[in-house]
Amino acid sequence: MADLERIQTALNLRFKNPALLETALVHSSYLNERPGQGRISNERLEFLGDAVLGLFIADMLYRTFPGEDEGTLTRYRSILVRRETLSRLGTSLKLGEYLYMGRGEDSSGGRAKPANLSRALEALIAAVYLDQGSEAAGRFIRRLFAADIERLEALSAIADSKSRLQEIVQSRFQTTPAYTETEISGQSGEKMFVATVSVREAVMGRGEGRTKKEAQSRAAQQALDELGTRFTP
Repeated sequence: MADLERIQTALNLRFKNPALLETALVHSSYLNERPGQGRISNERLEFLGDAVLGLFIADMLYRTFPGEDEGTLTRYRSILVRRETLSRLGTSLKLGEYLYMGRGEDSSGGRAKPANLSRALEALIAAVYLDQGSEAAGRFIRRLFAADIERLEALSAIADSKSRLQEIVQSRFQTTPAYTETEISGQSGEKMFVATVSVREAVMGRGEGRTKKEAQSRAAQQALDELGTRFTP
């Protein structure tokens, strides 16, 4: 078994009951190859961690975005708790290195599988919650998701730039902005989009984003700057 002391140091966590941490890192394949050990996998902790994470993410969004409606908050929550986000955070914590898993799962790349990483992260959250209580779990979650929340704040600040630009363009030029998008590869190889916005065939702004909507919003914001009307939400 792995060195739990080393893992706690790496995660910047200190457990009263290290067995909870150990259980959070046990993939079911590990037990399938070692029947009769009396151990359990991290699946029950994952179940609890999913609920704990959902509660604190909802609380963070409610407090961070007092002006957003329920639909927007729901969309933000989906972004934060989706497998892609959780597996990325699990990778940042190097959870894959610490997982106990069977040889077959390990040899098939199991330590890098998004499903395994996201489940391990939820199990770890539950372990912190059971070991140290809700306040500690909340601190851990806020620390994990701080950068993602900041990114959502930035998106929220520019989200209405398209509608604001349209109002100004219609008023000044009696026409509407036109958008074009192009798909590109980001620095890490991920899919990105570049959008341009034009008024009467003159390009007024350009923006990049992970989605077409984000790229368009950033292009609209640049166009507002170009028009001398910085939009402040």
